[in-house]
Amino acid sequence: MPPTPRPEPGRPATGADPFHEPRRDDCPWCGSRQLRTRVRAPEGRRRTPGTFAVDECRDCAHAFQNPRPTADGLLLRHHQHPGADDDRTDPDGRRRRRHHRGAARALLPYAEPESWLDVGTGHGHFPQAARAIHPYTSFDGLDPTRRIERAWEAGRVEEAYQGLLTDPEITARLRARYDVVSMFHHLEHTADPRDELRAAHTVLRPGGHLLLEVPHPARPFGTLPLGDRRYWRPRDRPRPLHLMPPRNLLTELRSLGYEILTTRHCTPLPPRAHRILARRTT
Repeated sequence: MPPTPRPEPGRPATGADPFHEPRRDDCPWCGSRQLRTRVRAPEGRRRTPGTFAVDECRDCAHAFQNPRPTADGLLLRHHQHPGADDDRTDPDGRRRRRHHRGAARALLPYAEPESWLDVGTGHGHFPQAARAIHPYTSFDGLDPTRRIERAWEAGRVEEAYQGLLTDPEITARLRARYDVVSMFHHLEHTADPRDELRAAHTVLRPGGHLLLEVPHPARPFGTLPLGDRRYWRPRDRPRPLHLMPPRNLLTELRSLGYEILTTRHCTPLPPRAHRILARRTT
């Protein structure tokens, strides 16, 4: 079916920053006020508005962008990183396809899934690659941008949803519908990772699997020193909104009713990431 469109996000009151929420002085993960600034830099070459800053909690080691982007700011970032629609001749695209097939094999020891939702699917490259491993599985996709329309038109996903998994209408519509939900380098870009994990729990059937891939929190900024950095080397600022230590993420998954089946280091693009496979038990 064609993509289900999402409503346009509202803007804050006149005079407010339309791209950033107010700066916070506590950790969004544990509530501690023991914060330190890990990175501060001006806008990148793509002219993303405002100053980029990452704070880190001294108590739980959670790192996060502070201030956080608004809904409009998040959409701006998504549109500034469109990705490649057809990456068959791109060396990075070939590596990505190999990596996606390897991720799909994580479900081979378990019953063949009937339905699979790839959250943050973009152009649908993961469902396209994973279909070679699970040919009898129906792959659907969800993405906040119109890239999902091109994924559906290209036949990479069977059903397409434009929006956020945490949108109440989407969560209610997809409740207990899927055997597998996957999020590849998606969770760290969401406004509230906990809300995203709860929404995934809702759309999974009992016994369904959640497949996550998130960056290692010590690596996305390379050797960037703490404090100010006037010139950011890539084309723009780092994209993750949250960098979650694995122990924090595993603890949260267990508290939400997931059983951790496997955890491992993997080497996608960018390097050093954690892949987690969990099962909904409650």
